[in-house]
Amino acid sequence: MKITKAEFVTSFADASKYREYAATCFIPEICVVGRSNVGKSTFVNMLAGRQKLAKTSSTPGRTRLINVFDFNEGEFRLVDLPGYGYAKASKSQRDEWGDLMEGYLLSGRNLKHTLVLVDGRHEPTRLDCMMTEYLYYYRMPFTVVATKCDKLSSAERGRNIMKISTALKIGRDDIIPVDMNAFGKDKICQKIESVLAYKPEIITE
Repeated sequence: MKITKAEFVTSFADASKYREYAATCFIPEICVVGRSNVGKSTFVNMLAGRQKLAKTSSTPGRTRLINVFDFNEGEFRLVDLPGYGYAKASKSQRDEWGDLMEGYLLSGRNLKHTLVLVDGRHEPTRLDCMMTEYLYYYRMPFTVVATKCDKLSSAERGRNIMKISTALKIGRDDIIPVDMNAFGKDKICQKIESVLAYKPEIITE
């Protein structure tokens, strides 16, 4: 797959508004989740090949909405969810963001796959582990994306991928390291292409 065009579509402040939108839209969706300041907006921009498609900020917790981006004129849409784990957010804010995320994940009728972003420089946090356990529990297919790998040597990247694999109980092949310079973009595109091409087997009696 080659990304030829990417555009911002819309944002939602609550899951009920998303459900209204999804009822009339049948474009397959790829969801992006990750803790606050893991680099989700930078990842969206890298994948799109545009610097300012998604707003980036050095301040954690800036993404507080469900943000929807269209890729390749309706081939698929990327859904960026609020980051979790922002320590300075109030409990009511954290609860609101959590409800927003869960509301999308459990009602996303067009959701085909989830990309779980973790910081490739460090071991996954407790919340990262909880996120993948949540997806396992609800049998939602996902791939782990290790961000900020431009800050690591090849040897460090290999060691950290092993640590992520162990902590999240997934195979190394299910982890894609990326950086802001488009390292790993081809593998992400290949993964999305395979997800979109997958047709579940229909069993008839």
